[in-house]
Parts: sequence; structure tokens; C-alpha cells
Amino acid sequence: MNSGWNRLIKKRKKRRHTEKYEETEIISNKDEISQHLDENLANIKEDLGNSGDVMIREFKLGKSSLHKVAIVYINGLGDKDIIGSSIIERLMNDASDTGSNDLQSQDQLFTHIKENVLTVGTTEDIKDWKKLYLSLLSGQTIVFIDGSSQAIGCSAQGGELRAITEPATEPAVRGPKESFVEALITNTSMVRRRIKSPNLWVETMKLGNITQTDIAIVYIKGIVNDKLLTEVKERLGKIEADEILGSNTIEEWINDDTWTPWPTMFVTERPDVVAGELLEGRVAIFVDGTPNPLILPATWIQFFQTAEDYYLRWNIASFLRSLRIISFLITLFGPSLFIAFIAFHPELIPTPLLVSLTAQRQGIPFPVFIEALLLELTFEVLREAGVRMPRPIGQAVSIVGALVLGEAAVAAGIVSSSMVIVVAGTAIASFTIPHYAMMDVTRLLRFLMMILAASFGLYGIGLGVIVLVAHTCSVRSFGIPYLTPFAPLILSDWKDTIIRFPKPFLSTRPRLINQTKIKRTGNTKDLGPSPREEQNKDNESKRDFNET
Repeated sequence: MNSGWNRLIKKRKKRRHTEKYEETEIISNKDEISQHLDENLANIKEDLGNSGDVMIREFKLGKSSLHKVAIVYINGLGDKDIIGSSIIERLMNDASDTGSNDLQSQDQLFTHIKENVLTVGTTEDIKDWKKLYLSLLSGQTIVFIDGSSQAIGCSAQGGELRAITEPATEPAVRGPKESFVEALITNTSMVRRRIKSPNLWVETMKLGNITQTDIAIVYIKGIVNDKLLTEVKERLGKIEADEILGSNTIEEWINDDTWTPWPTMFVTERPDVVAGELLEGRVAIFVDGTPNPLILPATWIQFFQTAEDYYLRWNIASFLRSLRIISFLITLFGPSLFIAFIAFHPELIPTPLLVSLTAQRQGIPFPVFIEALLLELTFEVLREAGVRMPRPIGQAVSIVGALVLGEAAVAAGIVSSSMVIVVAGTAIASFTIPHYAMMDVTRLLRFLMMILAASFGLYGIGLGVIVLVAHTCSVRSFGIPYLTPFAPLILSDWKDTIIRFPKPFLSTRPRLINQTKIKRTGNTKDLGPSPREEQNKDNESKRDFNET
């Protein structure tokens, strides 16, 4: 039995390895580029399946030359204006003497075209098919020269892209009104406009065996913890996936704890938020095609802070943060406390209120838990329907549906009016949580608390709180405790948690996240020490990241 099971496992592993090899064979096992132009163009047509969006243009170099050249680009990934004016027009109007056809002249011709003819931003030499396909499918325009065994990759990326708009999920009354888009270059440039420092480094790489998605790791050299940066790069290097279609795939591959309900990476669509997090020593991961970069490490209190907190006065911002924490507690424990009081501890309710609640529940056919569960599930269905339906009618369906169903359920005697008030208040409180990931977790945990309250009353809620707090204390985000600075207790970092102190008092960065340059003010030259200085000061100025 065991031997048969082992053979089955080995067979599956062998099959999986073979499939992966066959998928990547097209672009990894090609020979070098041929000197014959017709052969190269035929290979492109064959390998790309004669795709209709692969544009190939053949013509003669210059007005009196006999040299044949061809350009290849993907329609929709290249800027036609740049291709027409800086590549095709320049090649067709080249007036230099290119009459010789020997091998030496071909090399000189290749250099001449690259250095004197093409007027695009950047060019690169391409000698193998793997690099050629990656460049072509990344939006570059490839220039072939008949008789040359290498091609020229021209940066002429373009096409239709979404314009920069206002943030949809993180609006702010004050502050910038722009959000990230799907273009990687646009997103990194929006960060550079806010941090005009040479210490802002952007490292790019490709992930995904098939998709070859562009990834950018953004950080501030001299502020970021080098051990954190090394850990991020190591985890990204261990990703073995065929497709990287969004930042969520990377998040699931590199997070510390897969089974925790809490989000361990911060996601935002605002460039000013990313700039502020980078200045605290965090690392941002941008994914091409995704307008929501990942910021790490993340802490629990971070999901209750908004960009507008730093554009308002400190007392107003502190009040709003406290209001969000209270709303979070109402969302998490509101229905469960109501169930516990009604079903197990009615003596804790004031007598007039208890008489009113008892009168409302006369004739209700379901227990209080089933009643709450029906209403909560109905509201979740309405909210999901409002999100998935077209925007003009989605809000109307969710609002009208909630009003009509709630009033009809009370009139029919299926649920009590007090339960409708509790569920509605809980739903409104959940909308004050600024980040969608934390809102989803709270909605999920609310049902768990309701089950515990229906089973054991307040004792069940207390048990759930103990387990939840103990689990949250054990969660790490790239080695940083999730409840920092509450557990472990770091009073110096409390100045920007529930209460936001005035800006002059926020002179230090979070201690566990940044261990290189704690003070926010000082000589900016300290941000970029030489490698030798870093090595000499490593034992004195840096703490061990793993022990933290």
C-alpha cells in the first residue's frame, strides 16, 4: 500500500516537472538570432502563432541603400507616434553611406543605426530569442537588420492606459486627489515626485514563469532595515508560480502566516501613503498591472489610520482614530453582546428596557441567535449584490432592498425591530473602518463571536476575546510583532497610534520597523553611507532583526 502511494507521488512530481519544462521551452531553448532576416521573421510568426496583434514592417534602410531592415512590435503595447517618428522615419530617411555588405560593415552598420539613427530613449542589444521575446512582449520595438546576428530593442512602450483619477477606496477631503494606476512606471514616478532623494531606490525583477510580470521593490537606502530588505528579496526569489497577475498572488506567497485571518500586508492606492510609509523605513512592492502596491511590514493599528489624519489638526485626527477603534469593537461584538444579554443574562439589562425588548419579541418564531444570523446573512447578501451589480443601480438595490426587507420582516413578525436596529448599527459602524481588508476580517470574526455568544453567553465572548488576542500577539509581519507598539509595549511609539501627536513631536520613526536612522531630523548625508561605513557600524547601530 505504502509503495503504491509513493509511486503515485513520484509520478505526479515527474508529471508536474515535465509540464513546467514544456511551458517554458518556447522561450528558453531557442538558439541565437540568425543573420537572415526572413528566417527571423518566420520564427517570430511561428512561435507567436501568427497572432494578429504582432505587427511586422519590412523596408529598405535609407533612400539609396540595399540593406533590408524590419521592425516588430505588439499592437497596443507600443506607442505608434514614437515608432513612426523615432524609428521608421529615421531608418527610412538615413542618408549615410551604407553600401558595403561584408561582415565588418554589418557590425559597423548595427552600431551606426543604434548610436546615430534611432532617437528613442533607450536601446539594448539582443542576441538570443529568450531576451527578444521578453522585450517584445514587454512593449519594446525590435529592429532587425538583414545580415546581422543581433537585434536592437527600442523603448517605445505605450498604448491605451487608464488616466490618474481620484482614489476610489481611500477618499480624503484634504490632501492629494490622485491614485495609482496599472502602469508600473507611472506608479514609481508618482512616488519619486514626492521623495526627491537619490536614496530612493527602485529594484526591478520579473516573476511568473509564463507571465513574466514586472515587479518593483521600492525603499529608501539608509532608512530601510537591510535585514528586512534581504528577507523580502529572499522570499520573492522563492516564488515558483506560472502566473503573477496581481499583488494578491505575491501576498499569499511571501506572508508570514497563511492561516491567520488578519491581513499581514498593507495595501493602498494613494502615493502619499506609500511615501509616508517608505520614510518610516518600510518596503513597497509594486506589481505591473495592479494599482495597489504592498507595503510591509504591517501592524494592526496601521489599518485604522488614513492619509487624511495627517492633513487635519492633531486633535481632530485623534478623535477620528478613536472613533474608528470604537466602531471596530461595535462591529465585532455588537450582535454577539445582544444575543448574550437576551438569551443568557437578561438580569444585566435595565428593567424598562428588558420589558420593551420582551414585548417586541412576542410572537417571534426563532431564537435570538437564528434571528440575528438571518438578518446578518441577508445584509451581507445585499451588500455583495450592491458591489457586484452595475454602479448606477447597485447602491439603489442595496439601500432599497435593506429598507423593504427589514420593514417587511418586522411587519411579518419574523424578526424584532430591536434586532434590525442592532444589525443596522453594526453595519454602519463597519463602514467607518478605512481599509477594506480589515473590514472583511471583522465581518468574518463577527459570526464567530455570535456563535460563541449563542453557546456560552458572555463567557463564550470572553473566551473568544482571549483566543483572538493570544493569536494576534503571535502574528508576525516579516518578523515584526503585529500588535506593535502595544505588544511589545513601546511607549515612545504611541505618539502616532490611537492618538496622533502634533507634527513637532513626531520626531522619531517606529523603533522596531526602523533600526538604522531612528530620528526623522538630521543631516541627510547620513542616509547614504558607503558600504565600508555600513560594515564598520553594523555591530553598533543595528539590532538583530530575527531576535526582534
